[in-house]
Amino acid sequence: MTKKIYLDYAATTPVDPRVVKEMIPYFTEKFGNTMSIHSFGQEAKQALEESREVVAGLMGAKSSEIIFTGSATESNNLALKGIALARRSHGGGGHIIISSIEHPCVMESAKWLETQGFEITRLPVDKYGLIDPEEVKKAIKKETILVSIIHASNEIGTIQPIEEIGKICRERGVYFHTDAAQSFGKIPIDVNKMKIDLLTASSHKMYGPKGVACLFVREGTKIEPLLHGGGHEAGLRSSTVNVGAIVGFAEACKIAKKEMGKETERLTKLRDKLIKGILAKIPDSYLNGHPQKRLPNNVNFWFEFVEGESMVIQLDLMGIAASTGSACSSAKLEPSHVLLAIGLKPEEAHGSLRLSLGRWITEKDINYVLKVLPGIIKKLRRISPFKGRRY
Repeated sequence: MTKKIYLDYAATTPVDPRVVKEMIPYFTEKFGNTMSIHSFGQEAKQALEESREVVAGLMGAKSSEIIFTGSATESNNLALKGIALARRSHGGGGHIIISSIEHPCVMESAKWLETQGFEITRLPVDKYGLIDPEEVKKAIKKETILVSIIHASNEIGTIQPIEEIGKICRERGVYFHTDAAQSFGKIPIDVNKMKIDLLTASSHKMYGPKGVACLFVREGTKIEPLLHGGGHEAGLRSSTVNVGAIVGFAEACKIAKKEMGKETERLTKLRDKLIKGILAKIPDSYLNGHPQKRLPNNVNFWFEFVEGESMVIQLDLMGIAASTGSACSSAKLEPSHVLLAIGLKPEEAHGSLRLSLGRWITEKDINYVLKVLPGIIKKLRRISPFKGRRY
């Protein structure tokens, strides 16, 4: 192995050195507890609130509407369960709408809420992974308390018509949550224009540190905390605040705000080159997700007569890091629920490959992938028990 090319930015990103530089003082010098009234605590508190302002600014929110959490999984759990429990305590209805391609943490939260007596509707998607806003409108009823639709799929990259869905929810008086862990910092988001009431964002998907995320909660939204304790984060997330990580998250947001336009343009060109190259060089290869309405850094294919894990292992041997399905649950043997939802058969879903680009990927790297991947696919098809007579 002579090269090392990381093409799994959708799973996690390296922390930008500029982010690390901003974080370091908060582990050794400015280490105070934000709840302390002495100068050390107040210094940390000031950094916390300045960071809150920066993160809020990238989505068009008020700083008071940002709740810092430990992960996007926690934020999504807080959004669904917090809204459900708050409505139940006020004697309200218990119907929640999600899509069939949500991240597992939303799917599992919804499944748990079903055991607590809440009704869950899972909306289908088309072959590109798109939700029809009209289906959302039809599914909303008097008992509906929340609609939660992922902004952009972590697996296939499809971007949903969030603004249209948000408008429908606002007109019907239903809270609207979107999981923007994959899209925040990559494409523009405005929570007011898009009529979003709750939004999940994650630091480690945008060159910030792991262990910190946030939930935007629109002012006036009735939501119950999941963690009870000292009353941190406006009482919605008790736990000593991870100031160093939050400062890093904010710095990642500053960089994203400054560089998003140029980086989106650069990645889109590389993405499209990779997609066109794979389709041209590898027979019986199929793009998953929408060809245009997709994240600038996401490429997802399925290949006939090839198994996903084998592709990932062979690519790794050639110095290329990729994934099959969702990295958060890739240890599972079941085919991806997202790929099944867009109409793939289980054997087709098992032949999927996700290549996700990022800040340090170059055209030279893409050329190397296009040189190596066809040979890997050909080799795996040659030994595949499912190949039939075609190879």
